Amino acid sequence: MDAVSVVAAPRAETVARDALVRDLGRMAYEPVWRAMQAFTDARTEDTPDELWLVEHDPVFTLGQAGKPEHVLMPGDIPVIHVDRGGQVTYHGPGQIVAYPLLDLKRLKVGVREYVDRIEQAVIDTLGDWNITAARRDGAPGVYVNEAKVAALGIRVRRGCTFHGLAFNIAMDLEPFRRINPCGYAGLQVTSMLDLGGPSSLEAVKPRLLEHLAVQFGLRLQPGSPALPTTLP
Repeated sequence: MDAVSVVAAPRAETVARDALVRDLGRMAYEPVWRAMQAFTDARTEDTPDELWLVEHDPVFTLGQAGKPEHVLMPGDIPVIHVDRGGQVTYHGPGQIVAYPLLDLKRLKVGVREYVDRIEQAVIDTLGDWNITAARRDGAPGVYVNEAKVAALGIRVRRGCTFHGLAFNIAMDLEPFRRINPCGYAGLQVTSMLDLGGPSSLEAVKPRLLEHLAVQFGLRLQPGSPALPTTLP
């Protein structure tokens, strides 16, 4: 196994920028994915950043270079091939999925640093409940006692990010046994609830948003709890 270590990501040094938060509730995966693509393709250098939170219906997603053999027994859960990095993961009820739609050029943040800062926001969120978490070299995500509690799969287009983070809060973990999570056979998966944390997504969301805002130097503004109907 790769060595596990905790490294604090540097905080953003840029002047705070406004970012719109959309809490979409529970939605199917594909409409949100297509909306992210459309938003990213249409945005300009003046488009404000956004953070989308969503709880997806059950779905397996396979990254653009993902190997189908890592999908073992999907059963009645659909498998969607998508344009993010990484292998296969599961989204379902009880999981916070966060999609940062950020202009990294404007924030002066590189891709590796972007990943580090997302991981640090999750580590800090877990720390709010006295859960000690870590990142693992060569395997993006956040881990507690060798078990993965949050997965990352990102895409950067023209310096702007989409896709993002899946954070297990209080969910049925059985579907993870139908895949090799993130391409690792036998990888253990856990949730905040199993680690002694809260069972409510609503308890975790504001803490996660706060830590993401700190990491990226954002002033969060409430937005519509729906996908955008007009593009930037």
